Amino acid sequence: FIIRLEEMRQSLRIIEQALDGLPGGPHSTEVPLALRPPAGEAYARIESPRGELGYYLVSDEGPSPYRFHIRPPSLINLSVLKEMTVGGSIADAIVALGSIDIVVGEIDR
Repeated sequence: FIIRLEEMRQSLRIIEQALDGLPGGPHSTEVPLALRPPAGEAYARIESPRGELGYYLVSDEGPSPYRFHIRPPSLINLSVLKEMTVGGSIADAIVALGSIDIVVGEIDR
């Protein structure tokens, strides 16, 4: 927990340094109110603090996606809890659960 707080402090310092280097004035790009992705499907992933965070989109060129699915890392991480705790005690299960750092909002499906 203490390490995470320090990581956040360092991240804040990096953001402040980056903001100091930005020019003032209006934004250089206007984003349209509605984005219409071309027909087809796409999967994009990024590395988040808890693991891979994936986005799956299917478009039929309509005003909203035909399908949009988010694959959170906590859901995948929780799936290994059984293998981590077989043959262990309740105390081991608590430590194992804490080590994979589950976000309950991500696993509520």
